[in-house]
Amino acid sequence: MKSAYYEKNGPAADVLIVGDRARPEPAAGEVLVQVHRSGVNPSDVKTRAARPLAGEYVIPQSDGAGVIAAVGAGVSDERVGLRVWLWNGQWQRADGTAAEYIALPSEQAVELPENASFDEGACAGIPLLTAIQAVEFAKACDAKTILVTGAGNAVGHYATQLAVRNGMTVIGTASPRRADLVREAGAATVVDYRADGFTDTILAANNGKGVDAIIDMDFSSSVSLLRAGVLAPHGTLICYGSNDMNDIAAPFRELLYMSLKMNFFLVYELTPAQRAAALAIATEVLASGTLQTKIDSHFTLAQIATAHEKVETGTAIGNVLLDIA
Repeated sequence: MKSAYYEKNGPAADVLIVGDRARPEPAAGEVLVQVHRSGVNPSDVKTRAARPLAGEYVIPQSDGAGVIAAVGAGVSDERVGLRVWLWNGQWQRADGTAAEYIALPSEQAVELPENASFDEGACAGIPLLTAIQAVEFAKACDAKTILVTGAGNAVGHYATQLAVRNGMTVIGTASPRRADLVREAGAATVVDYRADGFTDTILAANNGKGVDAIIDMDFSSSVSLLRAGVLAPHGTLICYGSNDMNDIAAPFRELLYMSLKMNFFLVYELTPAQRAAALAIATEVLASGTLQTKIDSHFTLAQIATAHEKVETGTAIGNVLLDIA
């Protein structure tokens, strides 16, 4: 089968190889999926650039959508031919979705609703599930007003829509070139995070008060919002990432005296109960046809290095996909 892979970390153009590899066979409890679309996410490019390999090689990317071509022992033959979307395809394993076929546990191939496209399915694994879980945490703390940082990015775009669907008022941060996208997603206010006094603008948008919750993509920069009072007393910071993975100083005085809470999570490591609930919500919103999925660009498998560079540079507005079948 045709596949992209790398045997060492480094820049996309230097280490990504496109060639032939043996087609995998589904083991007991697994399905073999013919991949139609493979999603390229920030975590995929960070993994390729620097994270230790899970084996002698890595076929990158965890998200994808396609059709079940075969099943292993213990899996019903009725699954053959189903359109599915995939999650955790390359999490803690060598074989991801940047290939014509992938074999993985049957439960990681979720039936794609009839009216949902392969494009939408290939964006569900990391962006949509992350957004769903973040909004579920916001619901759990009864948040009425929330700040979504990076609201013009894939996760933030979904989170904004889902929060609005749940009756929350959303303030989103975004660059000017992504501002219209965030407004279309339902944000009441869009704030340019690079503008002078942007924290004052956030507070002004919420009648001078802090928000109930922050859905945050970069703890290393957003921790400063706590010092500025952007989070209301007893509010919750819900964080799923950071551009700096080292020690980060947090304002203890504000955390203590304002009784602030911090809720961190990794979409790859949801609990079984969280995963089941998130999958159910994903199926419901995909089937509804009301969720906007913004696609920036499509690339072929042979163009995977360019696709990775597009994500890595932060120039994409929306999701980046590989068209494989």
